[in-house]
Amino acid sequence: MTDRTIHATLATGPVGAHLVRMTIPMMVGIVSIMAFNLIDTFFLGRYSTDALAAITFTFPVVTTLGSLALGLGVGVSAVVSNAIGQGDRLRVQRLTTDSLSLAVLLVVAFALMGLATIDPLFRMLGADAAQLALARDYMQIWYATVGLVVIPMTGNSAIRGTGDTRTPSLIMMVAAGTNLILDPLLIFGLGPFPELGIRGAALATAVARATTLIAALYVLGVRERLLTRQGMTAHTLLESWRRILHIGLPAAATRMSMPIGLGILTRMIAVYGTAGVAAYGVGSRVGMFVFSVIMALSAALAPFIGQNLGARLWRRVHRAAWLSSGFGLVYGLLAWAVVGSLASWIAQAFNQDPEVVATSVRYLRIVPIGAGPSAVAAITGSALNAMLQPRASALLSLIPMFCLTIPLAWLGSQWIGLEGIFWAAAISNIIAGGAATLLLRRQLAALAFSLDSPGPGEENSVLARISRWP
Repeated sequence: MTDRTIHATLATGPVGAHLVRMTIPMMVGIVSIMAFNLIDTFFLGRYSTDALAAITFTFPVVTTLGSLALGLGVGVSAVVSNAIGQGDRLRVQRLTTDSLSLAVLLVVAFALMGLATIDPLFRMLGADAAQLALARDYMQIWYATVGLVVIPMTGNSAIRGTGDTRTPSLIMMVAAGTNLILDPLLIFGLGPFPELGIRGAALATAVARATTLIAALYVLGVRERLLTRQGMTAHTLLESWRRILHIGLPAAATRMSMPIGLGILTRMIAVYGTAGVAAYGVGSRVGMFVFSVIMALSAALAPFIGQNLGARLWRRVHRAAWLSSGFGLVYGLLAWAVVGSLASWIAQAFNQDPEVVATSVRYLRIVPIGAGPSAVAAITGSALNAMLQPRASALLSLIPMFCLTIPLAWLGSQWIGLEGIFWAAAISNIIAGGAATLLLRRQLAALAFSLDSPGPGEENSVLARISRWP
């Protein structure tokens, strides 16, 4: 390897073996991310009801920034993996370095805006005086250290772009473990530590995230040698930002808008009482756990496609996309069978109220019917982002929610009640999966034609258009 070249590790070897090797660590990382938020909620719930309520009020803000950071990470992983496939080390270094500077810029803007709006925002969300004081204590520390959240997420995305999913997952495991240890010490004041309550949770999060920052910078700067000042100009900086945001902004907008759609569905379900909302909560949490496998596969697929697209190996892109979609469909069908058969046991594990159990069982036997097609849609969305087609990916997520699920849920609730909302989710997922399959087939055919028939000077090729910025 020379200073000017970089090896695309995912451009050779068995496609399936690469995807399995990358997916398993990603599952561990996703579970660690989920555990991170649950740990704070668990210990603050033991500390006081007001503290638990206050941390609940912070979730929309934390989720919003998390969606922005994840969207930015999608863009970083896509462009970095594509540049690796092309074998240009300096370009990879510039994109990686410039992505971190973009993360810093966004962090400063978000933190300044957030610090100035703590009180009016949480009053608008419904916090009373006691809850507002606690939320302020938490968010002042959280905003001051928000760079410890966003910058490592961006760095980990760049690491995944190299094909390494094990290191980011290990980093998140260490962070979750650190948070698990520090939370009770700082919240309750155990041993030599002072009792800090909700501020202790914020500080524990900051320290845990600091470990991810140090680790990510070490891996990128020392192990992979992907951070550099070489070739840094205003033009290259802005060009890198444009490429990243071209993918990242639609991905972030999609992630930030999905909670809005879910909120609308929750409002529809609330009409049917507490049992309906509780059952929806049980079903959605079970679904999130089951779907973690698909989330991990989708995250692993992106750098694989990116590297092979950059290396112009469209047949490997083709095989990976269809192999992943096929797995998603089969996995979703198996999940439907398993969850449906165990629905009563699962529901009773969460709640013993007979009405909640009965409603949860109906949810768990209806909504997962669309699990297989939904998995295909999620995998296709990740593949489209990796192919540098972010608008198509965003539409594939937004149209089913706002043009299918919500309207069908309203009609279903009018015709057959709560079960109509559940059937609406299943039907819209089936339609979305079918549309995703057709879209993926069309995109892969266009990709194959473009790379096999580039035309004079490759002016008509996909990679030529990518290199000029879409």
